[in-house]
Amino acid sequence: MPMDPIQIVIVFVSVTLTTIIAILSIQVWNILKELRISVQRMNTILEESGFSVKKVNKMLDDAGKVSETVSEGVVQASGFVQGIKTGLSVLTSFVGGLKRPERKEQ
Repeated sequence: MPMDPIQIVIVFVSVTLTTIIAILSIQVWNILKELRISVQRMNTILEESGFSVKKVNKMLDDAGKVSETVSEGVVQASGFVQGIKTGLSVLTSFVGGLKRPERKEQ
């Protein structure tokens, strides 16, 4: 029994559409797979950058602590030197006041 031309066209169109849909499905699957890999990479990069920002903030905080410690030491040393200067000036004034005027012999 020979097939009608309409049946041949229907079978041909069905086979063609099935093949095209199968090929497109495979392509969509590959695109989704690549998209998933890209999102995972982006997530990794964002996590690393978050850690980097935390590290930089910690370094800046540590640098602030170091500069505070150094400035505190300088202020204390300055106060110590100022105290020594004041003590020496008081001592010289005291010693100068204790000296007796010398008598001139005639």
